[in-house]
Amino acid sequence: MIIENAEGVTPVVLQTMAGTSNARLKEIMEALVRHAHAFAREINLTEAEFEQGVDFLNRIGQTTNDAHNEGILFSDSIGFSTLVCLLNNGSNGATETAAALLGPFWRMHSPRTENGGSLLRSPTPGPALFANCLIKDQAGQPLAGVEVDVWHSSPVGLYENQDESQADMNLRGKFITDAQGRFGFRSVKPAGYPVPVHGPVGDMLRAQNRSHFRPAHIHFLAFKQGFKTLVTQVFVDDDEYLENDVVFGVTRALVGDYVRHDDKAPADDVEGPWYSLDYTFVMEHGLATLPHPPIK
Repeated sequence: MIIENAEGVTPVVLQTMAGTSNARLKEIMEALVRHAHAFAREINLTEAEFEQGVDFLNRIGQTTNDAHNEGILFSDSIGFSTLVCLLNNGSNGATETAAALLGPFWRMHSPRTENGGSLLRSPTPGPALFANCLIKDQAGQPLAGVEVDVWHSSPVGLYENQDESQADMNLRGKFITDAQGRFGFRSVKPAGYPVPVHGPVGDMLRAQNRSHFRPAHIHFLAFKQGFKTLVTQVFVDDDEYLENDVVFGVTRALVGDYVRHDDKAPADDVEGPWYSLDYTFVMEHGLATLPHPPIK
C-alpha cells in the first residue's frame, strides 16, 4: 500500500494488522498504534525528539541486568504500573485489600522462615519491628496454608542485592499462615530510600525536578491455590515521603500503623524503642499465578 500523506499512515498500519489471529493481541496492538500516532500528532514530534526517545528506550534495556530492572522502574516512575494495578485490583478488581506494585526487587526462593522468626540474615542495626499479620477471605474466614513472601529495605534504604554489607536474602523470608490464617515475623523498621538514578530514569527525574525517594514500606506477596495472588506493600505512616512517592505507589488502604513502644519488647535482646505492626490482608477467589521475578 502506497502512503500519500501523514494522515494516511495510521489506517495503512492498522489495515496490515487486520489478519492477526489472536483477538486480544489485535485489540492491544491496534490501540497502541492509534494512541502512539495520535501522541506524535498532538505534540508535533520532531525527528530529533523521536531519536532522543528511541535512545531513551534503548538505554532502558542496556541498563537492565540481573540485579536491576530499569524497565519496571520507568513504568513505576510515570505511574503506569500503579494505574495497571488499580485497574485490575482494588475497587475495579473487587478486592478488599488493595494491591500494589511488585516493585523491581522481588526475588524468587526467599528462605522459608517459621512464624515469628527473624528476617535478619546478617547484623542489621535499626529499631526492632515485630509484625503480626492475618490473611482472610472475602467472607472473613481465616486462610491457612498461604505462602507469604516478605521483603523490605534496610534502615539505610538499601535492599540486600544493592548492598555488599548485607548477607544474601537479608530482610527476606517466606512464611506459611497457620490454621488461624496468621503469620508473624521479627525484623527492623524499614527506611525510605532513593530509587536508582544511574540510568535514563534518573535523567528523566532530574529533568523534571522530581524527588527520587520512596516512603518506607514492607512488601508482601501472598499465594494460595484457588485465590488471586495478592501483591501489596504496607507503608510506614510517619514517613516524610508518604505523600510524594516517586513511583506513585501509596494508596490510603496501604498506610500501616507502625506503633512505637518504649516498654519491654517481645524479645530479651531488644534495647531501646521498638515497633509493632498489626495488619489484615484479604484475598479473593481467583487464579493463583506468580509474577515473573524482575531480578535474579
